[in-house]
Amino acid sequence: MGDHFQTIVDLDALPDEAAEYAERGLEWLVSEGVVLAERTACVLGAPLGHPPGSNWLRACSPEDADREPSDGLAVSVGRTVFHGGQGEPEAVTCPRCKVTTRLVTDTWESDDEAWEPFGVALRAWDEDGEADVVCPACAASVPLPQYRWADDFFAFAHLGFEFWNWPHFTDEFLTRFARVLEGHHVVRVWGKI
Repeated sequence: MGDHFQTIVDLDALPDEAAEYAERGLEWLVSEGVVLAERTACVLGAPLGHPPGSNWLRACSPEDADREPSDGLAVSVGRTVFHGGQGEPEAVTCPRCKVTTRLVTDTWESDDEAWEPFGVALRAWDEDGEADVVCPACAASVPLPQYRWADDFFAFAHLGFEFWNWPHFTDEFLTRFARVLEGHHVVRVWGKI
């Protein structure tokens, strides 16, 4: 069955301001009653997190009222490659030419040749915070974080709010959350382990 997660990733928070936006986002989630301010052992992969609050449903669809979250929120500050957990990304799209490059074969195995330049760049970004990939279609050198991954499998950022075993968030909640972060561009990376 596995554990599911959804991470709201702030793509605009710079390294020196990520902690400030983390605090702002957390304060809003607590004030809305979506999570509690207290920290407990309620998240996977971190010693402590924020358990669901009594108003957790403000983040989810009313149809999910019977699916109360079983775990909490971990806030990640610092350069992070946020990813979808199990599996491989299916495809990636160049922001310049809009051509999508498949990263898997017709039998859903990794296409090592197509994946290699992205894998090298991913490791470089994780170490240095900078990496470019030459688009296989238009030959433009494009910063790795600007590529768009199928199903938002990857996001490269300095701030993420990772919720474990919650129902899917509504678009309205994500829009409201982005406003709290001063209109920053946010994406939802989701997956399971």
